[in-house]
Amino acid sequence: QVQLVESGGGLVRAGQSLRLSCAASGRISRINTMRWYRQAPGKLRELVATITRLGFTNSADSVKGRFTISRDIAKNMVYLEMNSLKPEDTAVYYCNVVGGPGEDYWGQGTQVTVSS
Repeated sequence: QVQLVESGGGLVRAGQSLRLSCAASGRISRINTMRWYRQAPGKLRELVATITRLGFTNSADSVKGRFTISRDIAKNMVYLEMNSLKPEDTAVYYCNVVGGPGEDYWGQGTQVTVSS
């Protein structure tokens, strides 16, 4: 059984920073893509950032230049460094890991709240 556990969320003021972590445990044949999504109240879940098996990264326009995704392959960890946080970044942040066929895993989410 594969589990993803996010941590690092919290309440911060606008302009401050947070670092989210996601630990994957269990047997995954091969991790291909690791992503961070977020979902604000009343809104659809949106893709925030992606990192591929080869290390290529991409992020949403709304967070470019402020958020950075990274990973530690040996530890099956993925991180999201969030700087210059804004109130509109307030959401539940979810970690997603895609491995081989049929391997698509989600964490339980961690709340990030940014006050103005």
